[in-house]
Amino acid sequence: MEFDEGDRVKIEKDGVAYEGIVMPSTTGHIVIKMNSGYNAGIDPENAVVTVLEKKQDVSTPKAPSSTSKKEAATSKLPKVSILSTGGTIASKIDYRTGAVTAQFSANDILQAIPELTEIADFSGKAIYNILSENMKAEYWQELARAIVKEIEDGAQGIIVAHGTDTMMYSAAALSFMIKTPVPIVFVGSQRSADRPSSDNAMNAICAAKVAVSDIAEVTVVMHSDESDDRCDIHRGTKVRKLHTSRRDAFRSVNSAPIGYVDYGTLEINTSLDYVKRGSRELKISDSLETRCAIVKFTPGASPDILAYYIDAGYRGLVIEGTGLGHVSTDWIPQVERATKAGIPVVMTSQCLNGRVCDRVYDTGRDILRAGAIEGENMMPEVALAKMMWALGQSDDYATVVAMMKENISGEITERSLE
Repeated sequence: MEFDEGDRVKIEKDGVAYEGIVMPSTTGHIVIKMNSGYNAGIDPENAVVTVLEKKQDVSTPKAPSSTSKKEAATSKLPKVSILSTGGTIASKIDYRTGAVTAQFSANDILQAIPELTEIADFSGKAIYNILSENMKAEYWQELARAIVKEIEDGAQGIIVAHGTDTMMYSAAALSFMIKTPVPIVFVGSQRSADRPSSDNAMNAICAAKVAVSDIAEVTVVMHSDESDDRCDIHRGTKVRKLHTSRRDAFRSVNSAPIGYVDYGTLEINTSLDYVKRGSRELKISDSLETRCAIVKFTPGASPDILAYYIDAGYRGLVIEGTGLGHVSTDWIPQVERATKAGIPVVMTSQCLNGRVCDRVYDTGRDILRAGAIEGENMMPEVALAKMMWALGQSDDYATVVAMMKENISGEITERSLE
């Protein structure tokens, strides 16, 4: 029987029945995405294929009908917008190169994961279609404005489909740029939809549950472990990708996750306080200063590195120091030169866990006397996003310094995990 990509089919072969959505295939096998989220490749020889449901265009508006129970049920579901930026969750095989490329739109995601339509009434929009290494600050601004427009138009939750490599930067930036009354959930996948053991379906379904929840913050929802048990809900300013390829690559740093979604029951369990839905008014502050940089200190590194950024007109610097937040003594004059020129310098640590404290050793005290700001337990990339945002809000040096010291979006916590 003839079938097309996107059709829901039942395949019977060797006494075993498989059911799922037909996916692209670069081999002679029929590839389907099963309800479990896993892909199965089946040799078509002697296989009996039955089309259960033809592919539907979820982008086509539903015609009003008083007789359609399915449409009536959908209209009662929360309205959630999926904004696609590209990345592996919105990728498939490029038949020209054989490599994974960002080609899917937000509507393709909905078609590939039909279980989503049981959770919310979705609309989809592609903001841009890039792999996340091509992310830029101006794209954050475009995304923030698109999110605010969707919320203003009635969206009760937002899902941002994003590449995993730079998702932590985007989530941090949006955490500062938007005060939101509804959930804004970043989600991605480590393996594309048309590969075996793809994590895109489970991650997207868990993200959808968070998008209709009471957690009105910017979060990242990804696999908790290598099994398919649950997805963690990470605060957007406390998450980092810690593995190149594992499905459980994302971890909260210096904090526990807000909670998790149990994939078996789709129930949300929380362990941290969070901003509740509807507890604050929607506000966007999307001005950014892009002339900011992270500088990593290494043993023997020349202070000329800092001098370059100062002389090149950079407006803010984040230093990844050693241990408690240190650089060598010959860097300190350049730190002081920067701060006296009105360039804020934030000291963070190359250590994943713990808090910067420049009051323990002489070098640290000298760094503070030179005007550096202790980054507390912020990750360097979060401090960078915050610096860009703070300088976008004010040209006053003292004001920016005060903002960098203030806990604005959960980026600074009173306690660091041991």
